[in-house]
Amino acid sequence: MQLEKSDRLIQRARDVIETEIIGIESLPDQFTSDINRVIDLLLHRKGKVMVTGAGTSRTIAERFAHLLSCCGIPALFIHAADCLHGGAGAIQSDDVLYIISKGGQSEEINQFAQIAHQRGAKIIAHTEKPDSPLGKLADVVFKVVSPVGIDPFGMVATGSSLVNAAACDAICVILLEEGGYTKEAFGLTHPSGAVGIKLAEEE
Repeated sequence: MQLEKSDRLIQRARDVIETEIIGIESLPDQFTSDINRVIDLLLHRKGKVMVTGAGTSRTIAERFAHLLSCCGIPALFIHAADCLHGGAGAIQSDDVLYIISKGGQSEEINQFAQIAHQRGAKIIAHTEKPDSPLGKLADVVFKVVSPVGIDPFGMVATGSSLVNAAACDAICVILLEEGGYTKEAFGLTHPSGAVGIKLAEEE
């Protein structure tokens, strides 16, 4: 009986990964000309990039902000709720605010977006719902849709978080290449840890 349970759990784990692979495989066909506008805004901004999101999207936003900086794009994660208590002062007219929000309905996210819009910042909405309140506030909408059934209950953002993270990865790699950010430049901002040691040994 214990062995049967073990086999069942192993198979279930495999099924979950297969489902998530389907989610990632849905991405290439979703990329349209909108990604050109996203790249243009991020690459040619005059200020910094601020990235935000709520819930699981917040963790993807933090990851994306870090990777943007690793790819030569000055970026920071900013907490939407904190922005409603003064943090929005960090947003300036030359900045780009990149918002990850599946449904585009989060009140604190949209209130922050309104403040950023009033301050003259450009807004990129990374969302499934271009017609949402967030989508209507945005200068550019990057539509990313996760396949039905990829998340438990259709709500626990396991597979969908991977889909959105992968979409962000595509943006980062393009920016890295189009911006001409070199390994040497990266080494100056990452002198520590295993990566820093490897780069130092290559000199």
